[in-house]
Amino acid sequence: MDKNTLHLKKYTNRRLYDTVKSAYVTLDYVTDTIRRGRQIQVTDAKTGEDVTPAILTQIVLEEARKKKFLLPPPLLYLIIQYGENLLSDFFEKYLEQTIKNYLLFRNMADDQFKKWLDYGENYSKMNPKAMAGLSSFKPLFDLFTPEPGKQKNKEGHKKE
Repeated sequence: MDKNTLHLKKYTNRRLYDTVKSAYVTLDYVTDTIRRGRQIQVTDAKTGEDVTPAILTQIVLEEARKKKFLLPPPLLYLIIQYGENLLSDFFEKYLEQTIKNYLLFRNMADDQFKKWLDYGENYSKMNPKAMAGLSSFKPLFDLFTPEPGKQKNKEGHKKE
């Protein structure tokens, strides 16, 4: 059993049972578990059928109901109109990969921006001889490292 996966049983009364904790759990609990990075696997207690997609869909719909918006109506009409035939390939193959790529790119951009900020903060502490090749970037670094006793206003100009 994968310990990063929360194993649940769904009973006919729509209750979800955590098989490890031996306790009933709410849909909000399952949602929070997923947000913390865990996977879920839900089986129907009577038939043993995997009902994970139905529970995940229920979570998405509950979140949409709370926020009163999930997808724009024209897209919902297309999903209903073409249903499984046309859109299932799109959702399975392209949408998932697009979201994964977006998250990967966003994390890489955040990491790079943090490195630039760290580099700018450490500029004044670096060996001047080693930094000679970066002299054309000095005005950029100066935006992040004000001279002692001088502050910059919001436009980046020095105030005495």
